[in-house]
Amino acid sequence: MKFLRRWKIRILLFFAVVGPGFITANVDNDAGGILTYSSAGAQFGHLLLWTMIPITISLIVVQEMCARMGAVTGKGLSDLIREEFGLRITFLMMIGILITNFGNVVTEFIGIATSLELFGWPRIYTVPICAVIVWLIVVKGQYKSVEKVFLVASFFYITYIFAGVLAHPAWKDATIATFKPPDPKAFRDQTYLYMVIGVVGTTIAPWMQFYLQSSIVEKGVTRRQYKASMLDVVTGCIFTDVVAWFIIVACAATLWVHGFRNITYAADAAAALKPLAGQYAYILFAVGLFNASLFAASILPLSTAYTVCEGLGFESGVGQKFGEAPIFYWLYTALIVAGGAVVLIPGLPLVKIAVLSQVVNGVVLPFVLIFMLLLINKKELMGGYVNSRLFNAVAWATTVIMIGLTLAWFWTLRSG
Repeated sequence: MKFLRRWKIRILLFFAVVGPGFITANVDNDAGGILTYSSAGAQFGHLLLWTMIPITISLIVVQEMCARMGAVTGKGLSDLIREEFGLRITFLMMIGILITNFGNVVTEFIGIATSLELFGWPRIYTVPICAVIVWLIVVKGQYKSVEKVFLVASFFYITYIFAGVLAHPAWKDATIATFKPPDPKAFRDQTYLYMVIGVVGTTIAPWMQFYLQSSIVEKGVTRRQYKASMLDVVTGCIFTDVVAWFIIVACAATLWVHGFRNITYAADAAAALKPLAGQYAYILFAVGLFNASLFAASILPLSTAYTVCEGLGFESGVGQKFGEAPIFYWLYTALIVAGGAVVLIPGLPLVKIAVLSQVVNGVVLPFVLIFMLLLINKKELMGGYVNSRLFNAVAWATTVIMIGLTLAWFWTLRSG
C-alpha cells in the first residue's frame, strides 16, 4: 500500500508540473521542423538519421539545464543574463534573438498558408484569420487553459509515426544509419552541411531555452518539484525526436526512393503520407502541418515577447492583463502581424525560407549555450545545483561542434 501511495503521489506531482518541457520540445516539430526533416529525408535518404541520437542527448541536457535554472533561481534566462552580464550585452543578445525568432515566426505562417492552400484556400484570407485566432488564444486565454490546448495539439504528431511505419521503409538500413555516421566525405558537401545545421537548429532552437525557463518560472516550479519537471522535459525531448526520426524515414522511403529529392511546396512533402492515407495524404498532411503551425505560431511570438521583456526589465507573462504588461503584449502582437504580412508577399520561395530559418537557429545556438553554461556553473547563483561534469561535457561539446559545423559550411560557401 505504501508503495502504491508513493507512486500515486509521484504521478500526481508529475501531472502538476507537466507542460513546459513537453510543450517546448514538441514545438520543435513545427512548420520549420516538419519541412526541414522532410527535406532531409527526401534529399539524403537515411544519411541524416545518425544525428538523432546525439541531438536527443544534447536536447535533454540543454532543456534540463534551463528547467533547473528556472526552478532554482525563479528567474528567466534573459533576466539572468541581464543581471549577471549587464544591460549592454543583454540588449545585443535580445536584438539577435528578436531577428532570429522573427524568421521562425514567418516560418509558422508559411506552414499555415501552405497547409490551407492544399485545400484550395488562398493565403490572403487564411493568414489574417489565423493570425487573429493565434492572438486571441494567448491574449484572451488564461495560462492553464492555453497550456491544455497546446498539450492536446502535441499528440497529433503521432500520425507521422504511423506514416513512417506504413511507408515500409528499409528498417535494417534505417537502424544502421541511426547508429553509424556517414563517410567523412559527406561533410565536404555544402548542401549536406547546410542540412545538418538545419536539423540541429530546428531541434535545439535558441528560442526554446528562453521559453522553457520562463514557463518553468511562470508555472511556479520550485526545487521541490524539480525532479518531476525534469521528467516532463525528458519525456518531451524523446517524444519529439522519435517523431522527427519517423518523418525523415517516411520521406526517405517515399520521396527519396522514387528520386523526388527537392521539396518546393507543401504538396511535395504531403506525398510522404500516401502509404498511410492514400488519396487522403494531402488532407492528413495539411491538417498535421496546420496544427503544428498554429501551435507554434502561438508559442514562438510568445517566447520572443517573454525573452525581450525579461531581458530589458519589462513586465511579461500571459497571466498578466494587457494593461499590466503592455510592451509584452504589443511586441507579441507586432510579431504576429509582421510575420503574417511577410508570407503574403507574392513569389517568395516559402519552403526554402522555412529551412533557412532553421539553419540560422543552428548558427545562433552556440551563443545562447555559452551564456547558459556560464550561468549554470556559477555556485553563488545555483548553489549545489551547478552542472555535473557529464552535463558540462555534453553541452560544451554541442557548442564546439555547432561552431565547427558553421565554420565548415561558411568555408564551403567561400570555396564554392
